[in-house]
Amino acid sequence: MKIAVVGTGYVGLVTGTCLSEIGHNVICIDIDNEKINKMKKGISPIFEPGLDELMVKNIKAGRLDFTTEYVVPFQTADLIYIAVGTPENEDGSANLSFVNQVAVNISQNAIKDFVVVTKSTVPVGTNDWIKETIQKNLKLNVNVEVVSNPEFLREGSAIYDSFHGDRIVVGAENPHIANLLEEVNKPFGIPVFKTDVRSAEMIKYAANAFLATKISFINEISNICERVGANVEDVAIGMGKDNRIGSQFLNAGIGYGGSCFPKDTKALVQIAGNVEYEFELLKGVIEVNRKQQSILLNKLHKRFENLRGKTIAVLGLAFKPNTDDMREAPSIPITKHLISQGANVIAYDPIAVENAKRILDKNITYKTEMIDAIEGADAILILTEWAEIKKLNNINLLTSNVKQPVIFDGRNCLDIEKIKSSQIEYYSMGRPPINEKMVVEIVTN
Repeated sequence: MKIAVVGTGYVGLVTGTCLSEIGHNVICIDIDNEKINKMKKGISPIFEPGLDELMVKNIKAGRLDFTTEYVVPFQTADLIYIAVGTPENEDGSANLSFVNQVAVNISQNAIKDFVVVTKSTVPVGTNDWIKETIQKNLKLNVNVEVVSNPEFLREGSAIYDSFHGDRIVVGAENPHIANLLEEVNKPFGIPVFKTDVRSAEMIKYAANAFLATKISFINEISNICERVGANVEDVAIGMGKDNRIGSQFLNAGIGYGGSCFPKDTKALVQIAGNVEYEFELLKGVIEVNRKQQSILLNKLHKRFENLRGKTIAVLGLAFKPNTDDMREAPSIPITKHLISQGANVIAYDPIAVENAKRILDKNITYKTEMIDAIEGADAILILTEWAEIKKLNNINLLTSNVKQPVIFDGRNCLDIEKIKSSQIEYYSMGRPPINEKMVVEIVTN
């Protein structure tokens, strides 16, 4: 199949590359000329393990190319994938201006029958609107079909997910077109679930909202565990052994971030509001997540009466490991608060520093080595559970570089049993503190 993918962000680039890997001829389209030139050389603009290698392989095989020119691809492609961004509006709804522009461009250049496949996360009803927009602007009498094919990729493991996903969702009103999409994706070897367009659109939002709910739920349980003396990790393990619940996304911490959960949960609340339905549960999930970061800061304030002049090492800046994505990362509000309190912030992240520098306070000092970041620190805040940061489980590594280690683990990534055998002062989320020395009660907002 000849496939054009519009948009080379996270979803578009991974989708296009993986479609080329299973044998399709793919051309990815973007308006950024500099970005396109880099991708032509096999250089990915995003950090995703395995992506660069897969790009180079398929570029050399002649199945993958990149361009800023869309006229010829739109005229020759059998399928056109829309994978542009749908950023959040001020009211929480999805901004569809990029989707609209692509739809208009497609319609003005189409010269034969074609299928549009929507990968972008869009509100229910958007695919119908896309089809109407294209039909309204068509210059020639050609047939257009629009299919909803939402993505379920996890940043940091997107290549793996592309080939080992749980399901591929195809929403189409025309059974023939649904079968066509099934055939396109057949080499992935993943079960295809076919449904109507609007149900497919809703599946994407519902899935992300449910996962976000699990995260906020275990964080609420975590906060209760601290007050009753329970260990949230044991609670989560015990819960997860129930097959009806499962263990995934039951990791207590400082909340979710990234490009999907924050945006999609708010968009679903807005979608519900548009049909005069109050999604109270999801509103609660969002509010719990907003407050969760302050729980870690509250522990810090309880331990140190005054942060002014204190050196705080912040380990991990990206919203999750194995990505350089800083969108909605907990490090943003946490470091902002630390700077506002007069603390000296020393930050380390193995991948996300360049992105962080464009977003975080200019007064933050960055280190290229974790050991340099923690040396001489009054306190260590763990915000992302990178494998390198988990090496702090080596007690000798800690005690030899920090005179009196005080650790605030926002991701529960250190082994509490190892910490117990040391003199390290340690605070985590929903687990008993070790060598506690709280000095003052201050509640932060």
